[in-house]
Amino acid sequence: MRVKIAGIVNDSIVDGPGLRLTVFSQGCPHNCKGCHNPQTHDFDGGYYIDTDEIIEMASNNPLLSGVTLSGGEPFMQVQPMAEIAEKAHEIGLNVIIYTGYTWEELMANEGFRGLALAADYVVDGQFAEALRTLDMPFVGSSNQRVIDVKKSMERGKAVLHEF
Repeated sequence: MRVKIAGIVNDSIVDGPGLRLTVFSQGCPHNCKGCHNPQTHDFDGGYYIDTDEIIEMASNNPLLSGVTLSGGEPFMQVQPMAEIAEKAHEIGLNVIIYTGYTWEELMANEGFRGLALAADYVVDGQFAEALRTLDMPFVGSSNQRVIDVKKSMERGKAVLHEF
């Protein structure tokens, strides 16, 4: 399956714990002021790649802890992103998804819910430049949360995770 991306980093240490393969999706409706990846906003930018190529990259790096789906907005390409998440799990990697949507918005949207549940952790919420922080791991602003997907589903509400 093809997915439109802005790029891939095969050895990220800032997009989740451990060494990660980070896929930057192309296209974002949020356009957060001060976004770290503004080149990913344009839906007409980027390039297409097959999801199997991404999983092959991940398979070929034995040092990886997981795969991070970032953006842009991964929830604008639900099917290919869910396929990446599923195949990453099959090869023993965890999955983190960064999104401008909140956990509650993801759970209320049937089209988004499946992708959210395919992750181990979801970093939710739009980047807020006025709340920018360097004091919290793996988030850009203090309004963003790291959600533990499994625990959240067990408890029926967003459960925060701290790395």
